[in-house]
Amino acid sequence: MPIAAPSGLISITDKEFLSLITFVKQKYGINLEKKRVLIEGRMSNMLRERGFSNFEQYLDVLFQDNTGSEVTTLLNKLTTNHSYFMREREHFDFLQSHVLPFLEHIHPGHDLRIWSAGCSAGQEAYTMAMAIDEYFGAQKPLWDTTILATDISMNVLDKAKKAIYTEDNLKDMPEKWKKIYMNRLTDGTYQVCEKIQKQVIFRPFNLMDPFTFKKPFDLIFCRNVMIYFDGPTKDSLIKKFYNATANGGFLFIGHSEVINRETINYRYIKPAVYQKGGKPG
Repeated sequence: MPIAAPSGLISITDKEFLSLITFVKQKYGINLEKKRVLIEGRMSNMLRERGFSNFEQYLDVLFQDNTGSEVTTLLNKLTTNHSYFMREREHFDFLQSHVLPFLEHIHPGHDLRIWSAGCSAGQEAYTMAMAIDEYFGAQKPLWDTTILATDISMNVLDKAKKAIYTEDNLKDMPEKWKKIYMNRLTDGTYQVCEKIQKQVIFRPFNLMDPFTFKKPFDLIFCRNVMIYFDGPTKDSLIKKFYNATANGGFLFIGHSEVINRETINYRYIKPAVYQKGGKPG
């Protein structure tokens, strides 16, 4: 049986470790094979606080929980939800200079379907909404550009819905956006203005589940999410994204993420930007 190590950590046996990483990989696609030290380091205090003396007791509870709360707590502990406004700014510049003009041209119905997949605490989705609002300007009321923002973590979704952020989160945001789209609160934090909040809908969603969306998306951002996935899981997800993308639509991934361009159906546009079918104007 595992015992508390002198360092204060609760050690995890080989059998328990294999059970845990297999469970997380099968349900959520996240590869924790090289994260044994991280698991012990981040989980030990929580196990002690909840009265568990070893990982076996905890895993029994985790595997039998049907509410999803246990696995949400686990993933909050083991994954890093690091984001801020205008992260990888060149994506938003390209969105305004090339992607939106192209989509505007091919969508006379003034309806764009947009998905921020793995949205973390909402900074990416709100940045997209601000970029879109600025691009369309006075014409924005004529367009439906509602953004679906999803994540597996209820914890970060709750933060996203509140739309309150520290000043450090806004360090890369243009000053004019800060004045137009953010409201400074009495405690020094900032809240996204109501107009932009209304442009984003937050929902829990597991990317390993089947995609059952009624209509394809014109724009999908899934950035810095696949860093947790192995090759086959990544390839499978890219195929699902492709099938969920409208002809002419775009997929944005993180600059640190690598996908096999030889095996995907998307057309490479530029680093971390791919398109299904047609060419941007």
